[in-house]
Amino acid sequence: MTAPAPALPRVTDLLPHRYPMLLVDRVTELVPGERIRTLKAVTLNEPWYAAIPPDAAPGTAYDYPQSLLVESWGQSAGLLASAVAEAPSGQVMLFGSVADAEFHLPVLPGDVIEHRVRVSRALTDSVIFEGSSHRGDETVMTVTRMVMAFRPADRLRPGDPAEPAPPPPTAAPGREAIR
Repeated sequence: MTAPAPALPRVTDLLPHRYPMLLVDRVTELVPGERIRTLKAVTLNEPWYAAIPPDAAPGTAYDYPQSLLVESWGQSAGLLASAVAEAPSGQVMLFGSVADAEFHLPVLPGDVIEHRVRVSRALTDSVIFEGSSHRGDETVMTVTRMVMAFRPADRLRPGDPAEPAPPPPTAAPGREAIR
């Protein structure tokens, strides 16, 4: 007899994103530290379709924005990074970069997209991911590399307004700016 599979995490338990920028609906598979599969259902109710006139002809106006497809895939990567272990206290996860994202087919309202994300390499405070997005048997996007990093939250918050601001950098002729 095998042990029951652990419950899959809820998206809202691991990501701080909320409507309208929460772009992952469900986790369908998770192997911590290795891979994740998630689903995103694209609907006409999403705010980016609000500006399309009701009598608009079918065409590229209904294509799901590619930037949001990358964001949705990246949120899936964030779920995988967060599922390995909770971020150390006071740390926040930051998107670093994406390289070689290729879009193969348009995504349209009514499509259910499955994101497949794998850890390519994990460093001390950064994780590199790779993977793809699919509509059924069709690949709609591939991502060669996305980098995310954990950084101290206190360095990202604005300083105390009572504290004096650091002096602005100065530049001497012919020299780099000096702080």
